[in-house]
Amino acid sequence: MGVDEADRADLARSARRDAELNHLAALASGGDQQALERLLGRIRPMVVQYCRARIGFGMLGSQSAEDIAQDTLFAVVGALERWRPEKRVMAFVYGIASNKVVDAYRAAGRDRSVPTDVVPDEPDFEHGPEQAALHGGLVAELRALLDQLPAQHREILVLRVALGMTAVETAAAVGSTSGAVRVTQHRALAKLRELVERRTA
Repeated sequence: MGVDEADRADLARSARRDAELNHLAALASGGDQQALERLLGRIRPMVVQYCRARIGFGMLGSQSAEDIAQDTLFAVVGALERWRPEKRVMAFVYGIASNKVVDAYRAAGRDRSVPTDVVPDEPDFEHGPEQAALHGGLVAELRALLDQLPAQHREILVLRVALGMTAVETAAAVGSTSGAVRVTQHRALAKLRELVERRTA
């Protein structure tokens, strides 16, 4: 299957999903509670996956990816009246999720606490300070590299590489074309390689 055929198949799948989500959003914004519940049920896994790709599986300050996803869904419910049918629902949702991730990073910069549910009975040598420092260092280094990319490049890398979305799906999420997404992804990866080479030189 060539790129054009693959794009056409992705476009058809994406269009069907967008049509269903847009239909649910239109009903939900009109006050249909059942449609709202179905909409939230459909988008929640995608929002959680997006938040995990942006912050990882650990905690960001006092929030997990699931917490940020929950905040995003609450915000979506409150913002649905501003959504317009000409805008794809997932582009609208990812915009809100992106803002919530940024808010969480800001809050984490101010919060120096380390939350825990229970006090351990004995030391955990597998997840001790050294391992936490190494893991935290790698995550921080990757985050620092990604932060040097333009916001759109960073967003496309997260959607394409971390979430495994197709070029067509990514284009729908960011309001672009699949060709532009591929070009941006190529440029972003080239810039990342250049930044890594500079660090290791």
